[in-house]
Amino acid sequence: MTKQTDKIKNRYNRISNVYNMMDHMIRPVWRKEMLRNVEGNILEVGVGTGANFDYYPINTHVTGIDFSPQMLEKAKEKLPSSKAHITLKEMDIENLGFSDNTFDVVISSCVFCSVPNPVAGFKEIRRVVKHEGKIIMLEHMRSDNPLIGSVLDIINPFAVRLSGANVNRNTVSNIEKAGLKIESEEYLLTSIMRKLVILPNK
Repeated sequence: MTKQTDKIKNRYNRISNVYNMMDHMIRPVWRKEMLRNVEGNILEVGVGTGANFDYYPINTHVTGIDFSPQMLEKAKEKLPSSKAHITLKEMDIENLGFSDNTFDVVISSCVFCSVPNPVAGFKEIRRVVKHEGKIIMLEHMRSDNPLIGSVLDIINPFAVRLSGANVNRNTVSNIEKAGLKIESEEYLLTSIMRKLVILPNK
């Protein structure tokens, strides 16, 4: 684990007790729609405190990872209310401990804003998802609007120091650099919050 990763991990450990109050960028209806038809062997990266758990279909099998043990402790509290079978593991998205072509679906929600090396994280996801699988993401990123994008650039250092999350990531570009192909892209909150469906493109 790099020094930068360890620093961000410690920030998320510190805010784990209040993260549920902070995590309102993603609306429940977006989570429900993202997970409505998922099936097979599912990996959720960056589960945080388990905000998605209640929206998985009944009897789905989910492996959830996060690099923050304190976040995982909070996520464990939500397991009884979920209809899915969920296993939690402490793990770094840049170094996933799974074999190639393991998962049918990979899920992420507001994760890649805080991954120190997002391209490396996307490459790991590409490695562990099956050739015929897919990746579904709800992610916030730098606005396409030049003025808003510039404002996000200015406030980004403060956001990173506060929570470890970047507000000006060029996530679409990072996805493409990792050799992934965007199948569909839906703007949910202007161009800042988007739902992406991505194919491995192997």
